[in-house]
Amino acid sequence: MAHTVRIRSKAEASKIWSRWSLWETVLGLDTSNNSGPQIFPNEKIVEEGSDITLCCIGRKGQTLKKFFLVPAVHVFSHTDSQVRLLTVKNVSHQGVPHFTVYCQESCNEEQCYDRAIFFVGKSPDAPNDFSCQTQDMRTVTCTWSQGGDTYLYGGHSPKYTLYEEFSQKKVPCTVSCSEQCSCSWDIGQQRILNITMTVENPLGKKTATDVFDVTHRIYPAAPSQLWEECTDTKITLYWKHQNKGIELFCQTEVLLPDGKVELHNSSDTHLPYASQSITLDGLQPYTEYTTRVHCGAAKHFWRWSEWSEAQTIRTNEAIPSGKLDIWREITPAQGGRNVTLFWKQAPSFQANGENISYEVTWGKVEDGSKSESISFSSVYNSTRISIDNHSYKISITAKNNVNYSLPSVLIIPSTTDTKELKEEQVNGTDDGIFITWEPRHIYDNYIVDWCNFPMLQPCDLQWRRFGPNTSSALINSAVFIPGVRYNFQIYGSVANKASLLEKKTGFLRELPPILDPVVEKVELTSNAVTLSWDSYPANESQCGFVRGYHVYVSPLQEDCSLKGSQKHVLPDDSVLCKYTIENPEEKRYTVKYLLSNTKYKLVVKAYTGGGETPIVNFIYIDTPLNSNKLYLLVLLVIVPALVAAICRWKMKWVKECCCPVIPSPNKSKVLSFKEFKIGSEKVLKISDCIPDMLAVDSKAEAQKLRPWSQLSSMTTDDKIDDHNSSCIYVNENEERDFTPTPTPQTHTWFENFAYSSHLAVESDPYQLPETIEASKPELSIVLYQPHLYFDICKEGVASTLREAAGRKTNLRYVSQTDVHCLGRKP
Repeated sequence: MAHTVRIRSKAEASKIWSRWSLWETVLGLDTSNNSGPQIFPNEKIVEEGSDITLCCIGRKGQTLKKFFLVPAVHVFSHTDSQVRLLTVKNVSHQGVPHFTVYCQESCNEEQCYDRAIFFVGKSPDAPNDFSCQTQDMRTVTCTWSQGGDTYLYGGHSPKYTLYEEFSQKKVPCTVSCSEQCSCSWDIGQQRILNITMTVENPLGKKTATDVFDVTHRIYPAAPSQLWEECTDTKITLYWKHQNKGIELFCQTEVLLPDGKVELHNSSDTHLPYASQSITLDGLQPYTEYTTRVHCGAAKHFWRWSEWSEAQTIRTNEAIPSGKLDIWREITPAQGGRNVTLFWKQAPSFQANGENISYEVTWGKVEDGSKSESISFSSVYNSTRISIDNHSYKISITAKNNVNYSLPSVLIIPSTTDTKELKEEQVNGTDDGIFITWEPRHIYDNYIVDWCNFPMLQPCDLQWRRFGPNTSSALINSAVFIPGVRYNFQIYGSVANKASLLEKKTGFLRELPPILDPVVEKVELTSNAVTLSWDSYPANESQCGFVRGYHVYVSPLQEDCSLKGSQKHVLPDDSVLCKYTIENPEEKRYTVKYLLSNTKYKLVVKAYTGGGETPIVNFIYIDTPLNSNKLYLLVLLVIVPALVAAICRWKMKWVKECCCPVIPSPNKSKVLSFKEFKIGSEKVLKISDCIPDMLAVDSKAEAQKLRPWSQLSSMTTDDKIDDHNSSCIYVNENEERDFTPTPTPQTHTWFENFAYSSHLAVESDPYQLPETIEASKPELSIVLYQPHLYFDICKEGVASTLREAAGRKTNLRYVSQTDVHCLGRKP
């Protein structure tokens, strides 16, 4: 198949195209003589990100069976029997340097297959940081960065060429690349150069240009052969360089002991062929410094040279500067005191030498007696001396190979100057323990001391000094831990004499108490319990300040109704009543308003600023029965029941004593006989019955009952039939016995109206009574005569009887239930 084509072009930086070329016809390939299928294009380098169309043409008379890529990618395909097309969009590297295309005809012989390998790559990047420079004005070195990976290697890797435009010559140098690419060559006498560097591969090329004057591109060699001269505060550093005939300006870098870096520039330029130097002032004695030097062209500075090798230099020794920071701890001893002295190098102190030793001197202040002294090596920072109760002056100095430092002085006051102070609690923070003190204007500084490990003896005493205008401090240490109590003493110092001002104690962070109070004594009553835990410690052994105690009691109901308590819910949702004791010295508490004869569980917990430990163990109590309620039960129940039982047992006797029964006619046995009934009513014939005796309490009452004048008395000689008589007995307002008495008595005879009836009776109601005087000593009562009746129809008698009826409360009737008619009482 023939194709007709034409072409045009344009410059890369231009937007104007050239004219089209003439049309040209290209004949198609004759595949009749091919040995097998063919894959196009012939150029096997593909640029990443581009599109490519692949074509496989089979032999004449053959059809194409397969046409595919490995690794497989998404393709657009177009097929016919002899030609197949594959279009790959946006070709990517995919981590492999190439892809393979396979094409197969319908036959299976070896010549029926074809395979082509296509490499995917990138065109080279433009050279970065391309520049040229010289060290000796004869040789020029150009350097640049390689750029990104092109993924093309071997014969397809980038090629670099340099070309000098002024001389129209290719630069005769060999390119070497590692971190950077470089190329060096001899320029002879040429001073101005225009260098073009080209990098290219099968996918494209890029260029970079550098035009320069060689005298402006001087890059000196690094200084060499360094040596020094030094004193205790000064170093003079010397070196040499290889750049002959070039004026240089140098810079020295000094690494200080604290890690800071200082740069010192040389004050003048150095002539060619001469050694150069720089002087470093204001240094510390006997201190190491690390130095190095680099230089640049004094005229037309281009860049610094490489650094020289580093040189470590130590200054000479000098007298120790500053004073030691010293402190003391005083403890009483037999006959005096033990003073433990501590010293450390203050920030302002400099040993300025080696072989440091310390000398301690002490003597009395008052009499100026000869002082004592002792020396220690540098490994010691404390010592103990013994003194008496006088005031002493103590000084400590440091010494090196040169001389002694200025002395640090302490005045130890006499024992009369000491005083006791109360400790004040302070609070810790996340950063340390914050303490304050009251400033006093008479002191020139303050000292705070403490022990980092207070449980050790002797402890690791620490101290810090503060200025006269300071009244607070945050004390921190890397060894401070929560739950440890730290004690602080604040001293004021004037004229080297320190006085104890205040004491503080605190925790970095309080923790709950390690141990719970042990209840040593339990006192029970029916409605209260008293708990005691006197031996519980609230001192430095605790992990926090014991602020008080909580007493927990198990309630009978969930609402915790015990007076004075608060509801407390445990993690398992059980409820306790909580009582709070805010005084840590109060180690006794009484829980009131309990129920008697009831079981309770209790626990006592100490709490600090860090809280309290979980509740685990309880003590169990049983409140006794309330004795008052028992007594009340006896009084209200048992005693009345006993009285009721006794009363029931003696009921008849009590009834007869308190409430005598008045005889009722309807209850008389005589009424049970038929002959005494008239119709439906029972009738008692008084004449046929011997009633019981009636007694009148007073004679006045008896006189009022008589409807007639006083009857004549009867002598005891008169014969009276005692079984036909009834009488009324006059009682002289006193209890009388009814036994026979020999004393003569007077009796009044009348009808017993208690047995009267409104019905007609057979006996004569108008017979007069008789007055009889008992003559026989054995006669106890005078019987009533049934045939004698009062004349109740007479006006006087009726009136008297009515008055008697009105005074019935003054009459006492004595009778027997059993009444014997027509005969004696057996």
